[in-house]
Amino acid sequence: MPSQQNLTRQRLINAALELFATQGVTQTTTKQIAELAQVNEVTLFRHFGNKHGLLLAVIEEAAVFNSIGRALIGQADQTSDIYQVLKDYATACLVALDKVPEVVRSVVGESGQYPAENREALGRGFTQANRYVAQYFEAAINRGQLHPNLRAEKLASLLNGMLLGYAVIEFTSEFHELWQDRADFLENLVTLFLHGAVSQASQSISECGTPPYAPQPTSQLKPELMTPKTAPENVADLPANLVHQLLQQAKKQGWQDYALVYLLFAAGLSPAEMVRLDRAHYVNDAQGHFLQVTQGLVRQVPVNQWILGKRYGTSKRNPLTQWLKSRKDDEIALFINQTGVRISETELLQRWQEIAEGLLTPQGELPTLEQAQQTWCVEMLTRGMTLEQLQLLTGWDLLVLKPYAHRAKELAALKQAQNLDQQ
Repeated sequence: MPSQQNLTRQRLINAALELFATQGVTQTTTKQIAELAQVNEVTLFRHFGNKHGLLLAVIEEAAVFNSIGRALIGQADQTSDIYQVLKDYATACLVALDKVPEVVRSVVGESGQYPAENREALGRGFTQANRYVAQYFEAAINRGQLHPNLRAEKLASLLNGMLLGYAVIEFTSEFHELWQDRADFLENLVTLFLHGAVSQASQSISECGTPPYAPQPTSQLKPELMTPKTAPENVADLPANLVHQLLQQAKKQGWQDYALVYLLFAAGLSPAEMVRLDRAHYVNDAQGHFLQVTQGLVRQVPVNQWILGKRYGTSKRNPLTQWLKSRKDDEIALFINQTGVRISETELLQRWQEIAEGLLTPQGELPTLEQAQQTWCVEMLTRGMTLEQLQLLTGWDLLVLKPYAHRAKELAALKQAQNLDQQ
C-alpha cells in the first residue's frame, strides 16, 4: 500500500498538472495548488521546495509526454493508405494540444523563467514523445508502403515540430492569414510530407492515373522498394543483459508475449513481418525450425535457439512452441489480440512498451522495437555470418548492412581488448 506521504505527493502533482493545463504555470500559485490538493501550502514546500520544483516533478513523474505519445499512437487508425496514416496522426495530435492550450502558451512565453533542470526535463519529455511517434511511423515504413527519404525519427520530429508550431500560432495570435483553417493546414502539411519527406512506393500519377499515395498491392512492388532505402545513422543494438531482462519480463506476461519477444531476437523480423505470420509459416522438422516470411521479400529465416550467449529451449520446446501448444482457438494467425484476431502493429508496439517498461538502455532510454532487429543483425555478424549471407536473410541492400558490419567489428575489438587485459 502506498504511504500517506506518497499519496499526498501524488495529489499535489495531479493538482498542479490540472492547473498548469488550464491557466498556465505563471498564473498558477502554490496556494491554488495546495487548495485543490486539499493540503496545507507548507506541505507543498516541504515536498517540492517551490513551484518550479513541483513543475519538475510534474514533467518527470506524471509522464505527461509519454501518455500523450501512447495515446496518439493508439488513436491512429491502422490503414494501408499512407495519406490517411499521416492525416489521422496529425489530426489526433492537434486535438490533444487543443486540450492543453495554456500549457502550450506557457512553453512559449514562460520557459525562459524555468530553471535549467526544468528545461532539460521538458526536452527529455519532447524526445520521449517523439520516440513513440517514430516507432509508429517505422511500422508504416516497414509495411512496404513507403519509400522513405528520411529516417522515421527524423520524420516524426519534423512533423511534430510543424504541428507544435501550428498550435503556438493558433493559441498565441489572431487574424493571421497563414492558412484558411485547420483543414487547409492539415491537407497542405500531409501533401508536403508525401512529396518531400516520404513517398509512396508506386508509380507516379502520370503513369498509373492515381495519386502517388494510393495503396499498391505488395505483389506489385519491386523488391528494392520493399527493403530499407537508407542505412541507419546509428546502429543501437542492445546489450545481452538487457535482452535477457526483456525476455524474462515477457515470460511473466504470458506465453504469447514470451514468444513475441523471443522471435524478435531469435529471427530478426520487423513488426510488419511479425504480425503477418500465420501458424503455417512456422516450420519445425529434423533440420531445425524456421519461418516462412511473406511480407516484403519472400524468404525463409531460421529461429535461433541461442540468443546472446543464452539458450532458450530447443527446436521442439521453446517459447514459440509453448505458445502454440497453449492455444485453444482456430485463428490462423501466429499472434492474436485479446479479441482472438490477428494482432496489429500498433498492438504489437503497445505490448513491447508494456514489457519494456522500467528498463533502460545504457544511454538511459527505453529500448525500442527497432533495436531488437538491429541486435539480431549485429549478433549474426559477430557469430560469423557474412554480409552476403545476412543480405539473403534480410533482403536488404549491402549498403544498408554496412553500419551493422562496422558495429560488429567494434564489439569484436572491445572483446579482444578485454581478452588482452586478462592475459
